[in-house]
Amino acid sequence: MRETLKGVQDIFDDAGPTDATATFDRLWSITGEIMAKLQDRFELARDPSTDDLESYRGEAEYPAGRLAAYAGPEIDWLIHSWIGNPPLGFTNMHVTAWLGPHIDVPHLGIAWGTLPDLWFYIDYNPRTDLMLDTAALDKYWEPLNEEFLELRADPGLSTFTSRELYIRQALSHTAVCFTTPGITHDETRLEQVSELAYRRVDQWLRWVDEAEPVPHERRDQLAADDLARRRTIAERDPANVMGVRFFGPEMTDRLVRALWGGDRVLPRPS
Repeated sequence: MRETLKGVQDIFDDAGPTDATATFDRLWSITGEIMAKLQDRFELARDPSTDDLESYRGEAEYPAGRLAAYAGPEIDWLIHSWIGNPPLGFTNMHVTAWLGPHIDVPHLGIAWGTLPDLWFYIDYNPRTDLMLDTAALDKYWEPLNEEFLELRADPGLSTFTSRELYIRQALSHTAVCFTTPGITHDETRLEQVSELAYRRVDQWLRWVDEAEPVPHERRDQLAADDLARRRTIAERDPANVMGVRFFGPEMTDRLVRALWGGDRVLPRPS
């Protein structure tokens, strides 16, 4: 079992310029297919606060990015985004879906990209304390435990351990969070990532379809907790340093606020 302990910026700097365009294109295509699944299932409207982030860039073609946020009757906040400089090796893509407080199911978290090494993260984000809520632990995360252990034992993967304590706290204990050291493009590995992501998304959608409604008296607190988690994750993500490097602190602050909904216009579901 290998482990990656370097920060994102250190991996990028140590590797030097590495063209990751092919891997970026493949991952962005998978991201689009997942987004299409979510748009088929949920009623979604784009939040106007992100309209002008449809396409942004520096002074040249790259670095660049795109960020779109959506909300709807069942979705509190959904992000579909990418940022980076594929020809130099750094890219980061998100499909993250935060459910409304009336749906008793974990949130969906997917992020991946290139450092320039391929890296990927897929998780169901807990909404309760799993040391106490063992019913949720057994229902949503226990069935993933064996697959998680198999991935940890894969000699071609290195567990990506964030140097930021809060980020480690935010991950479930079956979170898929790996890099492929020294490898930027590997079609077999990309196929594995896509297959794993599709299965996790399909399972999550089944849970949403089958979900029992959250009691009304719990919803306000759950909504407040969800927003606090989402904001803190976005603000404390150590990869924000790459946004500052590419676009400066002011634009990075704007992007971080968009990730958690700091400037949202659409109402939150209840």
